[in-house]
Amino acid sequence: MVARLKPLASPRGCPDPASSGAIVLHMETWDAIRARRNVRRYEDRAIPKDDLDRILEAARRTPSSMNQQAWDFVVVKDRDRLQELAKAWRYAAHVAGSAATIALVVPTSEDRDERDTFQYDIGQVTMSIMLAAADRGIGSGHASVGDQALVRSILGLPDDRECAILVALGYPADRRLEPIAHPNRRVLDDVVHRERW
Repeated sequence: MVARLKPLASPRGCPDPASSGAIVLHMETWDAIRARRNVRRYEDRAIPKDDLDRILEAARRTPSSMNQQAWDFVVVKDRDRLQELAKAWRYAAHVAGSAATIALVVPTSEDRDERDTFQYDIGQVTMSIMLAAADRGIGSGHASVGDQALVRSILGLPDDRECAILVALGYPADRRLEPIAHPNRRVLDDVVHRERW
């Protein structure tokens, strides 16, 4: 599922960008979007360093409000530490069996607007991680954090930081990632309202 680069076709009536010497490439992401699903059971198999670094690079490149980049990422691969992290939330059991889990860390804040901004930005980071992982055939599953004190202790976070979310990664134990023809989602016309509700 490695992304493929293809020349971008010129719209009808527009000059061919290649004729001007410009190189225009189109990155295929559609397969990764259609293949990505929550994976909570993983093979006992390590993720190659290059693939993990690429996923982290995708996270680092994620846009953020006013380019604050108010985040840090803690990568955990140690099995004992993963098992402890899995106790941070009642629906985080899959973290224990992951090949790696990325803790998305943000500054603590009492300011509601700032917290909302951090949460939105972390949501974007989460999707960047998941799509980059899917592109490599690596499954992902996110988990909230209920016990901040536990996670702070496990990861050695400073007092002015908290873990917003955990993203577990690993190769799916049940079936490999492939584009899903008919996902369990509401139909487009039920979800999309054009111009007005």
